[in-house]
Amino acid sequence: MVAPTFIQPRLISTFLGDCRFLPSHSAHSIHHLFRFNPGRDHVSMKMSRKFSGLTNLLFNRRSTEEVADSKRQRLKPGKVSPIRLVPSHIIKPPYVKSRKPPGIASGPEIHDEKGIACMRASGRLAAQVLLHAGTLVKPGITTDEIDQAVHQMIIDNGAYPSPLGYGGFPKSVCTSVNECICHGIPDSRALEDGDIINIDVTVYLNGYHGDTSATFFVGAVNEEAKSLVKVTKECLDKAISICAPGVEFKQIGKTIHDHADEHRYGVVQQFVGHGVGRVFHSAPVVLHYRNNDRGRMVLNQTFTIEPMLTLGSINPIMWDDDWTVVTEDGSLSAQFEHTILITKDGAEILTQC
Repeated sequence: MVAPTFIQPRLISTFLGDCRFLPSHSAHSIHHLFRFNPGRDHVSMKMSRKFSGLTNLLFNRRSTEEVADSKRQRLKPGKVSPIRLVPSHIIKPPYVKSRKPPGIASGPEIHDEKGIACMRASGRLAAQVLLHAGTLVKPGITTDEIDQAVHQMIIDNGAYPSPLGYGGFPKSVCTSVNECICHGIPDSRALEDGDIINIDVTVYLNGYHGDTSATFFVGAVNEEAKSLVKVTKECLDKAISICAPGVEFKQIGKTIHDHADEHRYGVVQQFVGHGVGRVFHSAPVVLHYRNNDRGRMVLNQTFTIEPMLTLGSINPIMWDDDWTVVTEDGSLSAQFEHTILITKDGAEILTQC
């Protein structure tokens, strides 16, 4: 995968784990492309020192003195339950048996009529599962219980939960609470009044993936959290509204970043949207911040847009599980995601009921 030529960072899809953007013969693992050690070390884009300074100036404007709400305890890992079983008759994506994340497909996902019908079906199921998961969100429920419900609903509909086994990911859904930017592993932690939680659902139905996520309120949430979630959803909606054949992908990043700046929220840069369809992740890489990507949208193409906004630092830290990514300062992060289809009239949201 070709990154923007003026900065040449390697970026990571919001569910790539240690997957690769480049073909296998020239790819590097995420551990090479991102300078981090497991635990509380930083995940940072490997780029020139000059651009790193520019990044701090443009994208991390908030004062370092601004910290997370001291009344809220930072997340800690809970107990992860055993991997849930999937009936043998359900078609599984190719990566499941290998337990190794596949390389990013270099070509875009462009569909014929049959493919579009399949994408609509997988997108609709993903949306229905997410809607159901959202109804379960309340103080006291564990993220593992949400995973159980999501897993059961997906397999009951003859589909496979795409995250399960992707690069060794142990669960069927991502549950990212409070300062977790993405890839939270469902565990024994119970949701608490005032939390926010992003639930990220992807289903593999009849050979096609549908990918979506939303951030939900847990009980009584303060106004600061409500505003962050509201603006994040607005960023997604505004970005989708400008999509159409021939539109440059960089307009997505500009639209999102402009709206986030209006409200003084940070835009996470290291995690991006992606093509989706017959494979979980493919071209294009969809950047959510201002960039000079020259790629353009194509009729009948499918991809995700999934902005992640923060109240404070945009710098991510990865836990020892090599999946969970949290904000450096413990500030809240919110995310919304849709899979869209480029049509002659604009864009069709596939992941809605």
